[in-house]
Amino acid sequence: MEINKGLDSKELLKPGNMLRLYATGAFPMADDNGKINWFMPEVRTIIPLNNYNVPKTLKTFLKKSDFEIRFDNDFISVVRGCADREKTWISEELIEAYKRLHKKGHIHTVETWQNEKLVGGLYGVTFRGAFFGESMFSKVPQASKAALLKLIEYLNMKDFVLLDVQYMTPHLKMFGAVEIDFEEYNKLLYSAYTRACEF
Repeated sequence: MEINKGLDSKELLKPGNMLRLYATGAFPMADDNGKINWFMPEVRTIIPLNNYNVPKTLKTFLKKSDFEIRFDNDFISVVRGCADREKTWISEELIEAYKRLHKKGHIHTVETWQNEKLVGGLYGVTFRGAFFGESMFSKVPQASKAALLKLIEYLNMKDFVLLDVQYMTPHLKMFGAVEIDFEEYNKLLYSAYTRACEF
């Protein structure tokens, strides 16, 4: 469901307004013409932090890999990496909005490095006990999966409640992602906002 019809898109991209929209369960995406729309689907996908899965192939791979996982080391390169595809919803205007939100401390990255090169990662928006996952990318096999696993472990360590991943994909399903209705999602949002978590 699109929720921003008739509203000033530039006004909605101010950090305070973006946070308020995320806090209600909305998220932005740019269309093919660069117009940024806000969506609030009735069915949401989450990875349950208390009941996730680690793919066996990833477990085996990580035992012998030389990946190094870093947090918040190169925000803009991660966002650019996620946008670097034939068709993307991450427009230049949205990247500028992310930069402003990042300065306020509400966007974080999990990065996979190999031989001092960024080879994969993900980013998302945080608000109290909720992490709203936005996008991920991978330049080498398993790099984005390694970042996602580290994110899940880290959010559990920090006592987060909600890991929102928006839409189901085969990639996310391997980690135990499930679809829930918006009523159940709202309950998780409320629970998340009672936690004074810091990423």
